Amino acid sequence: MTALLELRGVDASYGATAVLRGVSLTVEDGGMVALLGANGAGKTTTLRAICNMDIQTRGEIRFAGQRIDGVATERIVRRGIGHVPEGRGTFLGMTVEDNLRLGAYLRRDHAKVGADVERVFGYFPVLRQRLQQQAGTLSGGEQQMLAIARALMSRPRLLLLDEPSFGLAPIIVQDIFKILRAINHEEKMAMLVVEQNARLALDLVHHVFLLETGRVVASGSPPQIAADESVQRAYLGV
Repeated sequence: MTALLELRGVDASYGATAVLRGVSLTVEDGGMVALLGANGAGKTTTLRAICNMDIQTRGEIRFAGQRIDGVATERIVRRGIGHVPEGRGTFLGMTVEDNLRLGAYLRRDHAKVGADVERVFGYFPVLRQRLQQQAGTLSGGEQQMLAIARALMSRPRLLLLDEPSFGLAPIIVQDIFKILRAINHEEKMAMLVVEQNARLALDLVHHVFLLETGRVVASGSPPQIAADESVQRAYLGV
């Protein structure tokens, strides 16, 4: 596999407040990677740095071989990065259909958008039933499905997911993670997943980076990370 996303010595800050310190990580083309860490470790900031969302960065961020640090967020989306933010970020006053079509807003191949609406219904059939329903009336699980489906409408090569299990019942989380596996398998779409539930993340991905106070302190395969005694104590309750 070749590297699709590379961070090389990335620092990030909000004004004078430094959050990331020399972060380096890689997501292979078609790979699934988890970014684990405690609250405040800098996981969400890492995703925001990749998308250049209201944050100052230093260091190199490369996507498909090209530097994207400093590139406008909308151009990053056009290059093939989709983002499912923490808290889902759905437009609650808009219908499910309008949310989906908004996800394709920056695309130039408008004639293919309708086919992609059908494509995401294949993964999330409940959204077809809710098509004209306001997003704010959906259940939490349905809103998360809509957030992922909306990101898929931009036809990304890389999907960034921030806490996809947050606030959801375990059975819904299992369904969503099963769908993420299917998307990765069927579309070879790379994913970088920020997830508090370490057990879920280790079962989903191919590689893991562990972030503590803005620094990558460990990386490896899920079995390697799970075998680390400090990870077991801090994240797996062993």
